[in-house]
Amino acid sequence: MTRVIDIWVYLSASPLLWLTATMAVFAASVWLSDRLGRPAWANPVALSVAVLAAILVTTGTSYPVYFEGAQFIHFLLGPTTVALAVPLWRHRATVARAALPLAAALLAGCLVATASALLIGRLFGLPENLLATLAPKSATAPIAMGISEHLGGIPSLTAVLVVLTGLTGALAGPALIRRLGITDETALGAALGTASHGIGTARAFQTSELAGTMAGIALGLNGLLTATLVPLVWAWLIRFWH
Repeated sequence: MTRVIDIWVYLSASPLLWLTATMAVFAASVWLSDRLGRPAWANPVALSVAVLAAILVTTGTSYPVYFEGAQFIHFLLGPTTVALAVPLWRHRATVARAALPLAAALLAGCLVATASALLIGRLFGLPENLLATLAPKSATAPIAMGISEHLGGIPSLTAVLVVLTGLTGALAGPALIRRLGITDETALGAALGTASHGIGTARAFQTSELAGTMAGIALGLNGLLTATLVPLVWAWLIRFWH
């Protein structure tokens, strides 16, 4: 046992420990999801978050220590986002044909996501700072945190809500869309990208490249719309409530 503790102390001093742990856990989650037939509840991201959180709690490791090693993965988010342009170029003709309905869906999705969050929060009596925290939860995390801070919310809590929103959409979204009788991959991708940002986009790519392409477009454009419309909707609702 003493030797095991010594080994752990040695490994924990290296920031690459948590990079390796993150990659190993995610690889194992993907393998398990594939073996189970990729059911909605076995989403690799959700499984990885749960396992890594359990490891951090069990080992008493703080998030800053974990992030010191895992930040290399965080850095790759930028190149990964840019790489979404590759399938976009492949499906440019389909994207061009769907431009008008996609624009309408994005506008409706952004307004509904914002207004529903604020109205439900108001119904449950949340204070204004928590409403501001909740309002941009359907945008990707960097944009949502910036909006939250601008409105007087709590950016760190917004980041948590963004992740929960993405996981919920990725887990329940495809099944709900199929229950509604929608089989078009363009519609599926647009819905997941609008409502569930990056995590939803990753789930859409598991369905098909076309669905993932539409989700990637919706992810980016919904971030732009959210940054534009949420402050306007917030100002109007706050004035109305007061």
